[in-house]
Amino acid sequence: MDAESLNCLLSGEYGRVKEALVKFNKQNSQVFNFTHFTSTGQWVLIWNKLFEYLADPSMPHRVDCLMAVKVLARDKTYLNETVSVEQLDGLLQLAGIGTPDGCDAAEEVQVEALKCLSNMIFQSTKCQEMCLNNASTEGIIRRVKMYKEAPYGYDIKYFDMKLLFLLTAINCDIRAKVRDQLHGLVYLVETLDLFMSQAAIFKEFSDKDLDLINEVLKVLFNLTVRSSNNLVPEEEEATQFHRLVTVLHDLFFYRTLNRDKIVLLHSNIVNLLTSVPVSCYVELVSSLTAKHDCSTGMGDGSDPSAVVPFEGNNVYVLHVLVEFLRKNFQKAEKKTDQYEMLSPILTVLIKAVRADGVHRRYVRSIILPPLRDVRDRPEVGKELRNYLCSLLTSPCTQIADLSAELLFVLCKENVGRMIKYTGYGNAAGLFANRGLLGGRTGNGGEQYSSDSEDSDTEEYKQIQHAINPVIGCYEPPKPNPLEGMSEEQKEYEAMELVKLMDKLQRQGLIQPCKIGEDGRPQPVDHIMELQDEIPEQQRDHKRKT
Repeated sequence: MDAESLNCLLSGEYGRVKEALVKFNKQNSQVFNFTHFTSTGQWVLIWNKLFEYLADPSMPHRVDCLMAVKVLARDKTYLNETVSVEQLDGLLQLAGIGTPDGCDAAEEVQVEALKCLSNMIFQSTKCQEMCLNNASTEGIIRRVKMYKEAPYGYDIKYFDMKLLFLLTAINCDIRAKVRDQLHGLVYLVETLDLFMSQAAIFKEFSDKDLDLINEVLKVLFNLTVRSSNNLVPEEEEATQFHRLVTVLHDLFFYRTLNRDKIVLLHSNIVNLLTSVPVSCYVELVSSLTAKHDCSTGMGDGSDPSAVVPFEGNNVYVLHVLVEFLRKNFQKAEKKTDQYEMLSPILTVLIKAVRADGVHRRYVRSIILPPLRDVRDRPEVGKELRNYLCSLLTSPCTQIADLSAELLFVLCKENVGRMIKYTGYGNAAGLFANRGLLGGRTGNGGEQYSSDSEDSDTEEYKQIQHAINPVIGCYEPPKPNPLEGMSEEQKEYEAMELVKLMDKLQRQGLIQPCKIGEDGRPQPVDHIMELQDEIPEQQRDHKRKT
């Protein structure tokens, strides 16, 4: 900054200061590295002077001053050592989230102050620590509770949520405080309900509505992320989660003209559902006979495209989730980071199908319909079953495990059914992890009803005898390589094979295993130990036939 502009900015003559602030903000609107200020000591000098101006009630150029603070807060070089409690509290007051007395500042001033706070909290660990003890979180929640009565503008509500998201994302203690002491989960769900009721007549969101709702969903994710699949919430918390899922269910029935915005909405809902206990997933499906008031924002069938009937229920939300998985598969084909794209929706579908038999049967009818064309391997093709089977051998073990889990639950945790739809080779990893190798049966299937859901098609029955269970598809008959050999020749070839396997084992290229009592693979010291398994396998085969 040249000497003349700096002198104007520091002069204290508000006419000259205004001109210098406008020039400063224009020149640095897209600057994020202020080495030219920090290396000369100008950054600290300007920073402290700006807060001196903001503390003066007669300062007429607060918006310009706050814009300059926002710009300088992009550089964290001296932020930790320069910022003070008084400065942060002054911004909270200007933003309207300081003391309960309220704020008489104009909306534009409040919005710029919120932007300054967001930059400072993002860049400064000291600011994050200060927010544990100052009025920031209480102030935001206090204002959130007033959204219904007070006519706050969109920008204030939007940057309230932006700031609350930052606070709850960066600091676990603040997250716990908002959730447990300030009842943030309750008030934010009420906020979602409020926004939905305001758009309930046409059930259509504007772009701004969706931007605001997406920010609320991101904060709710921060507040609920501690929950796990096996966590049974206490009665009060369970009620809150059920209410949350009911509201999320209703959100799926709202429309928008911007397709990208609705995809982002569904993505944020999916992320949030990963933190919801399985017991609350029953709220995702509503009865077709239930009568809902349109004003509540619930899907009552007024839009025919939002009704997917199944066993007397409207499973439209499950339909949207399955289609979300399909679209994410198509996107993931072109990207390397499959985990980030597929993990949330796979997790949600696993929890959904575990929650209720209706959920499982509907999702199974889409992902694992009766087999018809089984001439290609299960992992080859563009159907959901093909995509999921292809992930069973993914080098990303987390994705492989999630895909296996979803398919296994859809198969009612039945080993034979899993092999039928995926092939033994694809499912071997799951069976090994669960101790289900060698055809052993686990206890997981006990939770499912005994009725069979298999209804083989005529196409499948015609070639069922020629299906190779290892690869999971039809395999044309091949000539017997041992045909025409004498018993001595067969024994010789068998011993040659044993020698080759033993050589590979000694070179460390393979590790032969046998199936242990727990149904999991156990290494053998010598290849000949494998013959101990043969009599038992023959006995098992005779029992089955």
